[in-house]
Amino acid sequence: MKRFLWKAGDGGPVDEAIMQFLAGEDIVLDRELFPFDIRATAAHVRGLARIGILDEGESTRLTSLLDELLDDFADGRFVLDERFEDGHSAIEMFLTERSGDLGAKVHTGRSRNDQVAVATRLYLKDRLRQLVELDGRIAVACLQKAEQHADLPMPGYTHLQRAVPSSIGLWMGAFAEAFTDDLSLALNALEVLDCSPLGSAAGYGVNLPLDRDGVARELGFSRLQVNPMYAQNSRGKFELLALQAAAHALQDVRRLAWDLSLFTTSEFNFVVLPEACITGSSIMPNKANPDVVELLRGRAAAVEAAMVEIQSLLSLPSGYQRDLQMTKAPLLRGLAAALQALAIVPALVDGLGFRAEAMREAISVEMFATDLALEQAARGVPFRTAYLAAKRELDAVETPDAAASLAQRVSPGACGNLLLDRIRERLEQQISRAEGDLPL
Repeated sequence: MKRFLWKAGDGGPVDEAIMQFLAGEDIVLDRELFPFDIRATAAHVRGLARIGILDEGESTRLTSLLDELLDDFADGRFVLDERFEDGHSAIEMFLTERSGDLGAKVHTGRSRNDQVAVATRLYLKDRLRQLVELDGRIAVACLQKAEQHADLPMPGYTHLQRAVPSSIGLWMGAFAEAFTDDLSLALNALEVLDCSPLGSAAGYGVNLPLDRDGVARELGFSRLQVNPMYAQNSRGKFELLALQAAAHALQDVRRLAWDLSLFTTSEFNFVVLPEACITGSSIMPNKANPDVVELLRGRAAAVEAAMVEIQSLLSLPSGYQRDLQMTKAPLLRGLAAALQALAIVPALVDGLGFRAEAMREAISVEMFATDLALEQAARGVPFRTAYLAAKRELDAVETPDAAASLAQRVSPGACGNLLLDRIRERLEQQISRAEGDLPL
């Protein structure tokens, strides 16, 4: 039977159906947050010692027990199960079972809202750091592919119709720059939410001189979230910020996956996927299916659904509301789905192969019309006149030369002037920013 801290000594009846409704999935979800909650509790204990609520021996005893709990949880000796309402109550019950009244002191000056806010914030920082790393790895993989095949011709498309000659360098360079932006967005999100809510209690502070700044530094936060009501009002908002950073990256993954799903078909036959990313059909022996790419294409939906779920909960007044408990499941689900998918992409990009001859053969004569028009415009012919003339003169192009077309495309960023070095410079700056603790 569950034990509820707030019913301790009450003696009143417990309606199990209501209690189950109130607890929801917390005991399962809190397994993800439990190590962060333990870490924050230890910092809170040391903060209480600094203001004289605990003496040095009491602080040492409690932090030693918390270290033991963390080890036991990691090794499976302590399990968050149906005995507990949530991870927060499990910590306090563990401490009181082993140290009696001393354990009962641990909640001095903090609320359960404090605990969930700081544990979630530490979790968000950890997962955003993973997102930053993955965005960087994907950007590097795309940039290396662009540099290795900078001048390899391929058709360029608009409206899914052949448009102008393009190159692997341009195509993969687009994704290198996109994931550099995604890395920057993830770093910006990390910077915004890198503030400690611990010590805000239920949203109005407490009548104790808590060492909030010292606890924030100990937990690795760059600053304090000053206003205790805002610590509550930012619940859900900061979760959305992290999910939005993940969603931006997955939108680019979705576009890349769409391209790959087309370019690997027999109708295009431009790209070869790594063997690990291909599966077979259960009934058709001839099939080699790009299942990994298709699932990557769909994975953004999980993050977008999580965002919608949280957004629909946030029409709330100021202060803590129990509705906020329901942001936990979509947050954990959405970030787990995003990070799992993004972790696959670097190796996928590294392993891509290209069928150069098939791509060259797909560059047909009409794709040189824009070149013809611009060549005449460069000689002084009004562009619209040159445009109309190019429509009539395509038959005059006897041997279209894709390599020459690419070389002549010298506007900054175009095939003949890719400026991949600029993308690399900015990517390296963002990676240095991440490694240097977000210098601005």
